[in-house]
Amino acid sequence: MPLPTHVRLIEVGPRDGLQNEAQPISVADKVRLVDALSAAGLGYIEVGSFVSPKWVPQMGGSAEVFAQIQRKPGVTYGALAPNLRGFEDAIAAGVKEVAVFAAASEAFSQRNINCSISESLARFVPIMEAAKQHGVSVRGYVSCVLGCPYEGHVAPEQVALVARELYAMGCYEVSLGDTIGTGTAGATRKMFEVVSADVPREKLAGHFHDTYGQAMANIYASLLEGIAVFDSSIAGLGGCPYAKGASGNVATEDVVYLLNGLGIETGIDLDALILAGQQICSVLGRPTGSRVAKARSAQ
Repeated sequence: MPLPTHVRLIEVGPRDGLQNEAQPISVADKVRLVDALSAAGLGYIEVGSFVSPKWVPQMGGSAEVFAQIQRKPGVTYGALAPNLRGFEDAIAAGVKEVAVFAAASEAFSQRNINCSISESLARFVPIMEAAKQHGVSVRGYVSCVLGCPYEGHVAPEQVALVARELYAMGCYEVSLGDTIGTGTAGATRKMFEVVSADVPREKLAGHFHDTYGQAMANIYASLLEGIAVFDSSIAGLGGCPYAKGASGNVATEDVVYLLNGLGIETGIDLDALILAGQQICSVLGRPTGSRVAKARSAQ
């Protein structure tokens, strides 16, 4: 299968990246990050999450962030809305696209959202109905597609079952996430091969963590399977609070560098992207997780 000529990146740094930070991050800094990512050419930015601040304190100011960002034409500013209350709050904040999430692992589902996979999917039904009424698009996430911190191996057929349910209920795209970063290129290709029998490849995306240093190899393996949408996080920020030892998402800078080298179009300015990563890492008081940014700064 030929490599895609264009790849769409879903920037999850402002949400998935920042939600695990221990230190408070101001609304102004979040707005500055989102605006910098827009200026760099990202076409989709997951800005925040409409969940209880009790569970995810860093996402407590999502409505304020949406109110203050400079929205560029053609850019989608999405948010996580895992329940109907969250969806309603997202709509009130002017969000035009939301995301819901389920797990491919029963144990992870119980630890993460305190319910079974089937129960979690049932919770999305009223969200899908409300989204249709408001003309809002819904994107689906499936976590632990290549391994679970509690169950270990996750069968591709189980991933396909959950992805199929999300797609059938109306998610226009389903992102398959290697939450603990244990996946390998061969397992990645097998997983997409199995899932694509139920959900078209053009409706699938990859979401890889770099815990075992395999994210870039897994992205290339996904490209070989015809996958042309990937989630990534500026400076490699993020992790998973329910997956011990899971390091950050793959860095957006590194993915863009890979795609540039393959001659695949993204529309993203790598230099502007690196600068955006340096700025947020300065706020956080930590080095970037992007290998490309580190290499560039050392030159």
